[in-house]
Amino acid sequence: MTSGNLTDTEQAVLDEIEEKDVDFLRLQFTDILGTVKNVSVPARQAEKAFEEGIYFDGSSIEGFVRIQESDMRLKPDPETFAILPWRKKEGSAAARMICDVYDTYTGEPFEGDPRRVLKNALDRANEMGYTVNAAPEPEFFLFEEDEEGRATTKTNDAGGYFDLAPKDLASDVRRDIIYGLESMGFEVEASHHEVAEGQHEINFTYDDALTTADNVGTFRTVVRAIAAQHDLHATFMPKPIPKINGSGMHTHLSLFTEDGENAFHDDDDEFNLSEEAHAFTAGILEHAPAITAIANPTVNSYKRLVPGYEAPVYVAWSDRNRSALIRRPAARTPAASRIELRSPDPSCNPYLALAVMIHAGLDGIEQNLECPDPVRENIYDFDEAKREEYGIDTLPANLGEAVDALEEDEAIYSALGDHVASKFIEAKRQEFEEYLIDVSEWELDRYLETF
Repeated sequence: MTSGNLTDTEQAVLDEIEEKDVDFLRLQFTDILGTVKNVSVPARQAEKAFEEGIYFDGSSIEGFVRIQESDMRLKPDPETFAILPWRKKEGSAAARMICDVYDTYTGEPFEGDPRRVLKNALDRANEMGYTVNAAPEPEFFLFEEDEEGRATTKTNDAGGYFDLAPKDLASDVRRDIIYGLESMGFEVEASHHEVAEGQHEINFTYDDALTTADNVGTFRTVVRAIAAQHDLHATFMPKPIPKINGSGMHTHLSLFTEDGENAFHDDDDEFNLSEEAHAFTAGILEHAPAITAIANPTVNSYKRLVPGYEAPVYVAWSDRNRSALIRRPAARTPAASRIELRSPDPSCNPYLALAVMIHAGLDGIEQNLECPDPVRENIYDFDEAKREEYGIDTLPANLGEAVDALEEDEAIYSALGDHVASKFIEAKRQEFEEYLIDVSEWELDRYLETF
């Protein structure tokens, strides 16, 4: 396969397709709610996909366009080409590429594409002289399936934090997931059993923010697919089991200058954080309620964001403890200086979540916001009077409050763009309203025979 109209990277993809006997391509993109979608095409269509794009009906995708505006175009990013490890067959293979979405009528990038929203945030950072690095830590649960293959909430192990086999019976599953991730280009740093039974974490190295967002979507897909091969169901639901720890996606962030220096590091600062890092932190704290709607986008997210289960609910930062919203992790080298936002969970749309974090931090730098002093005590031990004395606010208590905060925060609303913000708010208000009128098993157990 050769064409004079292709870039070197695109041509390299065509060569690999031929070399690896790839017969089908999954062209992936993400809807506004963070669900990965794909259009499957024969591999022979790859050159056409690069040169012309692949057309699809955007009216069928959550939050995209109305029926009369339905024609959209997928343009694959050749840098994201990867063989799918669970689809390899003798003599053939399947691969995927992540796509940008274009408006067929204007030929411009589609404003409702979450990947475009993140690119807009990165463009703003570039204009200010920065590149953005990010490293997420997505946690997940592994549950057994019933006889009909449906997910249960029965864990297949009794392990705890950093436990080994035989308590951690899922170590083989994590190993296979890691092999799958590495075959798709991930550099995995570590994996371990998390605090709760059935809960796991696999950490991969930091990268630029766009690659990181792509990787989160890929990570969730790989974990689910390989867990299914072991007859297990993997879920990134934030709180699938009550009264134990939920799953978070702590996100590490740093800015680098055009000459490759870490803009967050300062040897002369007490915390080794630069003025930019302090202002960036202040920006995230300032916009934390609105960020929460995007980083914690489900009704269930707020069952995790409660005191007592290691999830942050207090808007503060610390250089020592994990009870604050933002933590400054220890850094072995200047290049590793960063901040860690601890509130996001793995149900979020990674493109939108990173976009609003970046915009909030850059807003802090542009406005030269003053960062409050770090809180070194355990905020979970504070009563309301002491939190008020320290000026510590709390995150929204539920999805409804978070969506209200998003709608009222002009900076974060505009960071998403009117199309994405309005569609997201509409979907989440409907979700919260459905939750409010539903009757749960807890209510039936508590009240049905009592009253």
